Amino acid sequence: MGKYTGKNVVITGGSSGFGLAAAKLLAHEGARVLITGRDQTALNAAREHLGADHLAVRSDASSLVDIEALADRVKAEFGTVHALFANAGVNGFAPFEETGEELFDQLLKVNAKGPYFTVQKLVPLLADGAGVVLTTSVANVLGIPALSAYGASKAALRSMTRSLARELLPRGIRVNAVSPGPIDSGILEKSMPKEAAEQTKAQMAAENPMRRMGTPEEVARTMAFLAFEATFTTGAELPVDGGGSQL
Repeated sequence: MGKYTGKNVVITGGSSGFGLAAAKLLAHEGARVLITGRDQTALNAAREHLGADHLAVRSDASSLVDIEALADRVKAEFGTVHALFANAGVNGFAPFEETGEELFDQLLKVNAKGPYFTVQKLVPLLADGAGVVLTTSVANVLGIPALSAYGASKAALRSMTRSLARELLPRGIRVNAVSPGPIDSGILEKSMPKEAAEQTKAQMAAENPMRRMGTPEEVARTMAFLAFEATFTTGAELPVDGGGSQL
């Protein structure tokens, strides 16, 4: 019997990074986990890590059609959900003067619209007292160069955390956010050349109060805490950033 035996968990963006780390943690502790992602190869690899009892569903977090199909799949597989991690998101670096409409729209569509409607469509399946965790970013409180549009998308998500927490209070559903700082999750390598990614990571570590980057596992433990253990906490945002947004 694990800590989360009997719990059904949905994690969007669960094929890599924070989402996969959370899926592994919860599955190891007995939860049954359904993860989503857009890359079928990454989903297949993630499911191999998780085991046959768990589900990997290809779904685009920015598509309302996909979100509605996901809700149907979750209903068929789980019936009731005890924790929802609206974690899927994308990054995008560009100086303010060079940020175009396409990048801006993509960031808001995936990072803000996606989580909003994911929670909306899955709320009917959430058990009373369930936990919802949104993934924001320290970029929503810090003025970080080349991340103005990304930071705006995450600030929108921070606002939603409070609004949804208030509206779902009658069912005892808690809505909180985890706010990662410099985490070595592999996302930089996907968005820039390897050498540039390494330089960026070294700079992030040097500028952080703890003089290092965090790990996806550290974020995952915080996500699990907010979903299950933080039973008198709602509408809050918990930074996991080595003190970068606080000190």
